[in-house]
Amino acid sequence: MMRPIRAACLGAATLATVLACTPVAAAATDTGSAQAGNTTRIITVLAEVQQLTRFPVTPGSVSQGDQVVVRSDLFDAAHNKVGETHGTCTTTRGGADEAEQCVVTYVLPGGQLTVQGLYFNYLDQGPFDNAITGGTGEYKKARGWVHSDTIATTPKVVRRFTIHLV
Repeated sequence: MMRPIRAACLGAATLATVLACTPVAAAATDTGSAQAGNTTRIITVLAEVQQLTRFPVTPGSVSQGDQVVVRSDLFDAAHNKVGETHGTCTTTRGGADEAEQCVVTYVLPGGQLTVQGLYFNYLDQGPFDNAITGGTGEYKKARGWVHSDTIATTPKVVRRFTIHLV
């Protein structure tokens, strides 16, 4: 039986996927409206990882088949909480050049967004882009992408998510 490794044990190597995946609300910085024809609506939020558990296939290494479960809180520029992300990732390539396939749901005022894509090299906490695959409520016809940049790794992993709704 595999035991989970808690995020606190991972330090700067903590995956903030996505995350979800992380990690979108009308109360956040919002420019434009996707409903106005060819206009792109851009929403920017900050995500702070609250929980992250990695279930390793081989304890002590990053291996194909590892599972990660993550939850982040989303904040606007004034640090008001505007939502959450919930996601899972599966390691598809282990080792130093790790790749993970992630699926993340953004819970926002007015609905939810789902996002999917690859995340490379969580040890470096580099930027990534994921595709918006759908949504509910005011996001029910959502299409576009989410760009993620890491802006802090201590004391918590913090990412800036720029959501491009087209």
